[in-house]
Amino acid sequence: MAANGASCEQPQKRTGAKDKQNDSSVRDRRQKDKEERLSMVLWRRPVTTLHYFLLETLIKLKELTLKLWQRRGTVFLFLVLCSLFSIAYSTEGAHQQYVQYLEKKFLWCAYWVGLGILSSVGLGTGLHTFLLYLGPHIASVTLAAYECGSTDFPEPPYPDQIVCPQGGAVEGSISLLSIMSKVRLEACMWGAGTAIGELPPYFMARAARQSGADPDDEDYEEFEEMLEQAEGAQDFVTRAKLGVQHMVQKVGFFGILACASIPNPLFDLAGITCGHFLVPFWTFFGATLIGKAIIKMHIQKLFVIITFSKHIVEQMVSLIGSVPKLGPSLQKPFSQYLEAQRNKLHHAGGSAPADENWLSWVFEKVVLVMVCYFVISIVNSMAQSYAKRLQQLRHSEEKTK
Repeated sequence: MAANGASCEQPQKRTGAKDKQNDSSVRDRRQKDKEERLSMVLWRRPVTTLHYFLLETLIKLKELTLKLWQRRGTVFLFLVLCSLFSIAYSTEGAHQQYVQYLEKKFLWCAYWVGLGILSSVGLGTGLHTFLLYLGPHIASVTLAAYECGSTDFPEPPYPDQIVCPQGGAVEGSISLLSIMSKVRLEACMWGAGTAIGELPPYFMARAARQSGADPDDEDYEEFEEMLEQAEGAQDFVTRAKLGVQHMVQKVGFFGILACASIPNPLFDLAGITCGHFLVPFWTFFGATLIGKAIIKMHIQKLFVIITFSKHIVEQMVSLIGSVPKLGPSLQKPFSQYLEAQRNKLHHAGGSAPADENWLSWVFEKVVLVMVCYFVISIVNSMAQSYAKRLQQLRHSEEKTK
């Protein structure tokens, strides 16, 4: 009996050793594939990267066309509504003022929703549209409100250009609530866009869990590895990710709401967690929408408005001037910029001064650089996605041989 028991243990040990060896070879292969994909960037392999980008774009367009064909009823209804609106838009009548109002509001909301989506969805990166667009817009409205003594800016030219209303400023008539109310639509639409941008990780993880297939996403692979290595994790990043995962999994709606209501770079993990554990769609999206479009946006709005309130800005400029040696030279362009903005507010159609302030020039160049980086990152990400398709095809062919 003892001899039989020993003979049974030996095959089990061999099988276990073989499984470990297979797991190790799979991890090595994945790491090698990942390094190969990460080398697919414009500054290393420009021709191949652009070629793969174009091929991946064609594949995505084909997949989109198939999805639209599968939902052709919804697409047809959408086209009918667009046709009716086009007829109403081109037909003269008393309804034109309402059509133009709806068009203006729709385009304005779509603009901020689109920027919000770009902020949270970037195929590997995100365009920081709050810092580049929404934050400066709120700051401009705040500075104008304190200078004009009112938020009733004439429309047009607002929102394309802010001009003080006729009648002069009334000291003390501006409050935080009035400024927050003025920018509430833009902020909430931007927040709603960021919530929509969090849906792809959720759907990807949910589809992978339901189908049992390996998802085509590195974030999900990292998520599964993190769950496997959860015991004994010591580094801060892993513990932070585990904290988000546990909060979302155990607390549910209010856990998702808490994660979405604060600036949280790990929120992608919350979407993957909800998809992996099959959290209902409206539980995830409802909590994300409330957290991002209402709670977090009001916190961010309040921070920007307080930072750019009149007395805070004046104190900041005076503090810059108090810097030893460099203070006066640094203070001058800030003072000139603020003075130029004040002059614009009191002159409708006012143009920028001939000697453009260097602060405006620097900001424009920063925006240009960040947008270029965003576009380049999308090209790289699409090329890497196509490279992953080729790797998966190669591995499947190797298995069949």
